[in-house]
Amino acid sequence: QLQLVESGGGLVQPGGSLRLSCVASGAFLDDVAIGWFRQAPGKEREGLSCMRTTDDNTYYSDAVKGRFTISRDKAKNTVYLQMNSLKPEDTAIYYCVATTIWENCPRLGGISRYDYKYWGQGTQVTVSS
Repeated sequence: QLQLVESGGGLVQPGGSLRLSCVASGAFLDDVAIGWFRQAPGKEREGLSCMRTTDDNTYYSDAVKGRFTISRDKAKNTVYLQMNSLKPEDTAIYYCVATTIWENCPRLGGISRYDYKYWGQGTQVTVSS
């Protein structure tokens, strides 16, 4: 059973950067789709980015395109989300996700929470001065 554990969240000032990490255990991240979601208070869970580990093809939502970068370290079985130019509206709990159905990244032009079976516990990111 694949398990995901995020880390790297915290408090950062507007304009700052953070790098989230997601360590996978129980299975290798080969031929899967991995990604990141977030959920702010009172808002629905939002898909931000995903990667097909079949060819490392990536997708980003309009909200984070140009500011966030998804990557992975195959040797460490770890996924990263580099977040730059952070804004107060980026404040949320960030979740790492995965699915064995790599075609779900993306699907119908986006990233749906219903397409990802495996979820981490989340890490809090707060952007505030």
